[in-house]
Amino acid sequence: MSTRFFGRTAAAKSTAGSAATSKPQPGMASERTRQRMVERLQQLGVTHPIVLQAMRAVPRHLFVDEGFASRAYEDTALPIAQGQTISQPYVVARMIELVKPAGIDAARAPADKVLEIGTGCGYQAAVLSKVFAEVYSIERIRGLHEVARNNLRPLRIPNIRLAFGDGMLGLPQVAPFDAIIVAAAGLELPQALLDQLCVGGRLIAPVGDAEQYLLLVERTGPAQWQQKRLDAVRFVPLLAGTS
Repeated sequence: MSTRFFGRTAAAKSTAGSAATSKPQPGMASERTRQRMVERLQQLGVTHPIVLQAMRAVPRHLFVDEGFASRAYEDTALPIAQGQTISQPYVVARMIELVKPAGIDAARAPADKVLEIGTGCGYQAAVLSKVFAEVYSIERIRGLHEVARNNLRPLRIPNIRLAFGDGMLGLPQVAPFDAIIVAAAGLELPQALLDQLCVGGRLIAPVGDAEQYLLLVERTGPAQWQQKRLDAVRFVPLLAGTS
């Protein structure tokens, strides 16, 4: 099955008058509130300066339902459309930090390219856009894909490209990737995703069923990968196909 791309989310099919007014921006979404969230992330052990800056910059309240806007900057997962969730800020920051070592130059090389499996509401893609030069994100649920497009469009982010398709297949047409982040848990990692890492690239994914954990994989050669088991987590299941 082919994957359908929808170009840059900044794509200014939206006019200047359609800026981020579709959702309210309550006082609780102030810079000070985001700074407190970042301080909590630092207390939990997130240290990468670029990741912390990205978490501070992206307005999480624009990616949650209005009924949960008052909780947008709590360190908790929140429900979104289609029975899915937006991951807690710590998990987002932790996963990005693991695939973007602090030693990599903040200027970002042109080939610094990341693939996200599971766009969800688009929040993590927005954070990734502040960390990587190119962001590709694929979502298997059409309704969520549309939600992410609508959430991201007012932010006019030029380096995100969204795709609707089967995330377990990755995006071989634009591989290889310097990093891959999987936002759903499978019993094992799809080989297709491992094959789409460049040598030296890193993949982070939740693995497991009743008990899940983060698995960090680094590609060390054409047919060699190293794995490291990390934190216990809880994610929605990684499923094949589209819906």
